[in-house]
Amino acid sequence: MTLRIALAQFDFPVGAVASNAERIAMMITAARDEHRADVVLFPELALSGYPPEDLLLRPSFLADCEVALQRIAVGTHGIVAVVGWPQASGAVVYNAASVLRDGGVAHTYRKRELPNYAVFDERRYFDVDPDRDHCVFEVNGVQVGLIICEDLWFPEPLADTVAAGAQLVLVPNASPFERDKHAQRDALLAQRVHEGGVALAYLNVVGGQDALVFDGASVLADGDGVVHPAATAFEDHWLVADFDADTRKFAPIHWPIEADESRDALAWRAVVRGTRDYCTKNGFSKVWLGLSGGIDSALVLAIAVDALGADNVTAVRLPSRYTADLSNDLAAEQCIALGVKYETVPIEAPFRGLLEALGPVFAGRPADVTEENLQSRARGVIMMALSNKFGGLLLTTGNKSEYAVGYATIYGDMCGGYAPIKDLYKTEVYALARWRNTIGGSAPHGGSVLPEAVIERPPSAELRENQKDQDSLPPYDVLDAILYRHVDQEQSRDEIVAAGFDDAIVDKVLRLVRISEWKRHQAAPGPKVSRRAFGRERRYPITNGYSA
Repeated sequence: MTLRIALAQFDFPVGAVASNAERIAMMITAARDEHRADVVLFPELALSGYPPEDLLLRPSFLADCEVALQRIAVGTHGIVAVVGWPQASGAVVYNAASVLRDGGVAHTYRKRELPNYAVFDERRYFDVDPDRDHCVFEVNGVQVGLIICEDLWFPEPLADTVAAGAQLVLVPNASPFERDKHAQRDALLAQRVHEGGVALAYLNVVGGQDALVFDGASVLADGDGVVHPAATAFEDHWLVADFDADTRKFAPIHWPIEADESRDALAWRAVVRGTRDYCTKNGFSKVWLGLSGGIDSALVLAIAVDALGADNVTAVRLPSRYTADLSNDLAAEQCIALGVKYETVPIEAPFRGLLEALGPVFAGRPADVTEENLQSRARGVIMMALSNKFGGLLLTTGNKSEYAVGYATIYGDMCGGYAPIKDLYKTEVYALARWRNTIGGSAPHGGSVLPEAVIERPPSAELRENQKDQDSLPPYDVLDAILYRHVDQEQSRDEIVAAGFDDAIVDKVLRLVRISEWKRHQAAPGPKVSRRAFGRERRYPITNGYSA
């Protein structure tokens, strides 16, 4: 017995219930008529988008989802469709997936395991059905089971489904991207197949949603434990395969596979997809950014061009009395190579005006970081004015290292609506810049996507004479190693020192992390690529007396 399944690895925007429903109905028809599928699977909560967050607290939203599902069901004939949606039942809400066939809802499965860690808050919104039922249904003589996302990470839901007779289990997901997650997922799939001897079709949603980026990268696992290559990540695709119930194996029919699963390749595509979707879903077709001639803004410019196209990106040079000629030249070089329009707005006049206005109040006090920050804030005012006057979203260019230790000016270079490299440490910024230059493209006028001189020069904020980042911070390889242990791995001060780091440097870095929390709470969102991203995932109190 052979069953053809179609997996809809597509983006289903949060809150767009009406348009999602219309697309799902059309895609059910396409799966039946164009791909000749017997079963079509949609991602977790495809109807509402994931994560719908406090939309789930609105009765009208839940009612609209139920009406939309019923309309989809009425038009489902000649194929079985599995659609994820938030199901309200009295005062409780379930993360559900319904089996639609013959013009109605045949079965509804309610997610059993609700994640409540990292970026997930499902227990805030959803309940678990106390009956903890399984869902198995027959299609063309094949027994098909259904579980949802987190259910797969626990043995019981799949074991119960297999015990009920399932030969093939469908697993719709909304699993955000993070580095090194694919290997962990594939190992889990192999383990579950080994435990139950059942084939798995793992579908993940794709697309950016605020700080989250979903990578798709859907996978098939045969009943004998063979895990097939993942589908292309960060791309919308129909995925089609035939399942042989006798051999418990899949035969991919249309399954574009991932050509480059390296850490840098996936991280690049994550930040590009996240930037593109954040802009377009929020009504922005064009973006602005301040281009300093440094590595961070150069990388953000390349990301913006890959995400939206050179014609939709405007870079602005904002030179001060401390800006090196090389900085201006390198910024222009990159814009010319990428075909990006650039403007130049010197900040000397507004900076001088601010110094003059504050002069009487500052009288008798030496210049310090205050005057440095005035330059950054003058730039922020100018960039926001350009965004206001001409439209378009301002991208901010801070990286994870800077946000961690507060090496960024609030209301200055932190101005902006989206931060594409917010979750990349400085050393990762350099690695990604070098990787991007190896693949070519996006430089129609010749030259590197990121000028080599930008990558090689010592980083500097250029807010005073001969300033270098390492005047204020440890070398970035040391800083990032400490930050990774403390932020991503939650190691204490003593654990980091025991690993061989200088105790005075560790104390300085951890103090900077602690006192910069208030800045991070006001930072623009940016795409999550790590295990512990600032913002949605790492949520520390601003007022905090714990220092270990």
